[in-house]
Amino acid sequence: MSSHISNVRPPFDQPIIDIVDYALNFEIKSDLAYETARYCLMDTLGCGLEALEYPACTKLLGPLVPGLVMHRGARVPGTNYELDPVQAAFNIGAIIRWLDFNDTWLAAEWGHPSDNLGGILAVADWLNRNGAKLTMRNVLTAMIKAHEIQGCIALENSFNKVGLDHVILVKVASTAVVCQLLGLTREQTLNAVSLAFVDGQALRTYRHAPNAGSRKSWAAGDATSRAVRLALIAKTGEMGYPSVLSAKTWGFYDVSFKGQPFKFQRPYGSYVMENVLFKISFPAEFHSQTAVEAAVTLHAQLAALGKTAADIKRVTIRTHEACIRIIDKQGPLNNPADRDHCIQYMVAVPLLFGHLTAADYEDSVAADPRIDTLRAKIHCEERAQYTRDYHDPEKRSIANALTVELNDGTILPEIAVEYPIGHRLRRGDGIPLLLEKFRTNLARKLSPEAQKKILAATSEQATLEAMPVEDFVSMFVV
Repeated sequence: MSSHISNVRPPFDQPIIDIVDYALNFEIKSDLAYETARYCLMDTLGCGLEALEYPACTKLLGPLVPGLVMHRGARVPGTNYELDPVQAAFNIGAIIRWLDFNDTWLAAEWGHPSDNLGGILAVADWLNRNGAKLTMRNVLTAMIKAHEIQGCIALENSFNKVGLDHVILVKVASTAVVCQLLGLTREQTLNAVSLAFVDGQALRTYRHAPNAGSRKSWAAGDATSRAVRLALIAKTGEMGYPSVLSAKTWGFYDVSFKGQPFKFQRPYGSYVMENVLFKISFPAEFHSQTAVEAAVTLHAQLAALGKTAADIKRVTIRTHEACIRIIDKQGPLNNPADRDHCIQYMVAVPLLFGHLTAADYEDSVAADPRIDTLRAKIHCEERAQYTRDYHDPEKRSIANALTVELNDGTILPEIAVEYPIGHRLRRGDGIPLLLEKFRTNLARKLSPEAQKKILAATSEQATLEAMPVEDFVSMFVV
């Protein structure tokens, strides 16, 4: 005896409807969100320019097929590539994310909402170069909305706990806002977002031992480029899948989310962009930022005492649960991607040298035997209050506290840092440093004339917002 299965096509799942109606119709009225988006744009593109100094990144760039030329295509900042918007989104997304130095959002799920700029900027530039009248105001609006979609879903829904990587949210958010830029109808956008959930999603295995590797540096580029591809497919009139989330047995909830529906803490608005975390001081996985800051302070204290890392017997890191789950790692580290997801490595380097830069993850630095010797002395413990404050929507701290015990029995006073520079509660300290980071990164690839033009264009909100997208991107072409 078989049970009857209804073939009546249901309405779209409510979370998809909410995403689409927000992306297409919501008016952003927050001046703070637009101002923060301007800083986010600058910082994100600067991170991309710095990544171009690393051959492991640049080998992935360019057209999908070598020698392929795209007339009036999307440009990739810091290069002379002119590509179709799907491949341009991959290129831009890859350079943005490569060094783990762009913005961060921490909640039940973490991620880097500026990853979405890969699809947004590629599509906006391509459209603008082919007759559309898009300005950088359109780009900033799309960034705010992509941040909001990714971040609000992340607030209460942990994809990492079911083994999925957070770039699923890049794909979903990018799909929605790219559809709006492309002028898709509501029905087409619903279809596109449903297609993003139908995709088999990326596993987190490339972020964790024993498989941590460089895919984590291009996974977001892959996700945002896939979003552009799905939006273009939906634009042809291709059908969607209304109950992709909730369908019994075959839907996303049952297949990939242990049967649990999404939960939401707040409606979509501009909260995420207003509260996003900037990585300013260190190119390090964000759960370690405050630990690295504390380690730099301890390096100076050791020097004042006439001591070095060789005098250390034990280092205790009191931290939050997410830090332990993601980056508490012992044993061999096989590549730069492995090292920048190991809190012991990211603390050992500044304890030894007083700094942590992107170059410190390379093999030439990691070969120093003192790093592994010190790593073995560094241990993590959860501090329950730090875990509670990490999830508190009014605090969203990323706290770490370091205690150093010396070989002679001396225990140095604990150095605790609750909020990294770049957090909303330290934004005043962070913005001047963010601007300096941007100027440094511009100088890596661009001529003095181009730097001057970019700094002038980005220094005033109204000036940037009024600029045609094509003119803005042109300043970054080399």
